[in-house]
Amino acid sequence: MKPQAALRFVKRINAHDVDGVIALMTKNHIFVDSLGERFPRPGIEKGWKQYFDMVPNYWVKIDRAFTEGKVSILIGRAGGTYVSGKGVEKRENNWETPAVWVARTRDGKVAEWRIYSDNEPIRAIMRKSSS
Repeated sequence: MKPQAALRFVKRINAHDVDGVIALMTKNHIFVDSLGERFPRPGIEKGWKQYFDMVPNYWVKIDRAFTEGKVSILIGRAGGTYVSGKGVEKRENNWETPAVWVARTRDGKVAEWRIYSDNEPIRAIMRKSSS
């Protein structure tokens, strides 16, 4: 079985389409970040908008995908360019990191989107930009 719902979700993320991402979430959708923090709807809707403002060219590249029942595991990379409060994209603020996503789906939508990644590359850029 192919991870159709999860791959549609990634496609909307890569298009920076907040409304499209939201449309693919279940009503009780939960986003779980790499630190294990849980963000339910509706707060995560605003979170996606803020993230795309901070990393306007954020991208996800999936190299391998596995599905068993309603759980999909996606393996790949994520990256983009951090834009500080000044709104300027600088090449030195590009980052990339390996990542794994676990998507739990229900009725063709994503009920839980969990990411496992090393956020240190973007955190280092953020620290540097704030000093």
